[in-house]
Amino acid sequence: MAFLRGHWQLIALTVAVFALWSTPVVMPLKLLVVFFHELSHGLAAVLTGGSIESISVNFQQGGEAWTRGGSRFLTLTAGYLGSLLIGVGLLLAALRGRADRSVLMGLGALMLIVLVLYVRDFAAILICGATGAALIAAGRFLSAPICDLLLRLIGLSSMIYVPYDIFDDTLRRASLRSDARMLAEEIGGTTMMWGVLWLIVSFAVIFWCLRKGLGRDSNISFGR
Repeated sequence: MAFLRGHWQLIALTVAVFALWSTPVVMPLKLLVVFFHELSHGLAAVLTGGSIESISVNFQQGGEAWTRGGSRFLTLTAGYLGSLLIGVGLLLAALRGRADRSVLMGLGALMLIVLVLYVRDFAAILICGATGAALIAAGRFLSAPICDLLLRLIGLSSMIYVPYDIFDDTLRRASLRSDARMLAEEIGGTTMMWGVLWLIVSFAVIFWCLRKGLGRDSNISFGR
């Protein structure tokens, strides 16, 4: 009962995301997580000595990151797990930090920078431009508690979407040409093996995040 009292807002937010998962209401959040996925591929390539050629996101919740060089293992692995880490970071920033407005505006600015440097197709330009501008506007004009709530919503959505996406792409539809399928072809193992490993890691990261971030009371005080 104490847990429910201390974290009822996060619980309600999670239930709402699940309840609305198949509706257009959650679509912007899903597209944002897809952006995180493709950006993570690109960042992994850059951090291992490669480069980003282009990044794309579409309204069918798909995307592509064209990279050159770098570690193929880390670049392919980074899609799901990198987007999960971004979501975890945003949730922890909301739970433990006080820079909610700055984080939202920084995220929006990052999307616009990626748009200018790496986005070429119209759908991705529209998605990244509209979302980036909306995040900057939210950070600029909304109150700190509302910005905190938005960060929690984005972080939770990523933490929900990533394990589901791993399961759907690598276990339920193992024949799909997913990151795990390409990793199996280029590095070894099987699609399902990589999918199971990524699922285990993702659940461990989520557990660590909740243990680290929740504390006794995570509810937002809208009076501040």
